[in-house]
Amino acid sequence: MAAPLVMVLGDSFTAGSGPVKPWQTYAAETARELGWQLVTAGAPGTGYVNPGRVGRTFFDSFVLELSWRPAPDLLIVSGGHNDRGVFRDQAGQAARALLETVRARWPGTRIAVIGPIWMTPAPPWAYGVRDAVAAVAAGERAPFLDPIDRRWGDDALLPDGVHPTREGHVRLARWLVAALREHGIGRDVY
Repeated sequence: MAAPLVMVLGDSFTAGSGPVKPWQTYAAETARELGWQLVTAGAPGTGYVNPGRVGRTFFDSFVLELSWRPAPDLLIVSGGHNDRGVFRDQAGQAARALLETVRARWPGTRIAVIGPIWMTPAPPWAYGVRDAVAAVAAGERAPFLDPIDRRWGDDALLPDGVHPTREGHVRLARWLVAALREHGIGRDVY
């Protein structure tokens, strides 16, 4: 049996940043642990609403990088960290548009959603984004995995004060593997 094909769509936490390369991120660590074939998409600074410096949102990244590929067994959408300055309703509407488009394009693909990841205490606005995205995930019957209040340790944070170190990504992956397994997602996606 072939390894499940899993795609992860996100921001710099997914794509890699600073000294952490794409093959060293939590997404890659999780895929190695669970024996998945992995495709990652997205770019630093992006979000559901915020197009970042690359000029594209998660929806745009889905369309440009993933939608034309064969359907994966699982799509994980991870983010919201960069959606500061947007209204909660905007984040929810953008998340809904993305998940509805994914469902229409790949009706048999399982979807899981990871809320905003913060390596330090999250600012108040992040909880509004988290709650809006969680509500959309619930409406789409997609597991919502919430890392916002977790503590990762002092050695898990790069000097930029935002992004995880290599060790931080390892800890994120351990958390994600456990969280996915709680929803029946592991080596076998279904």
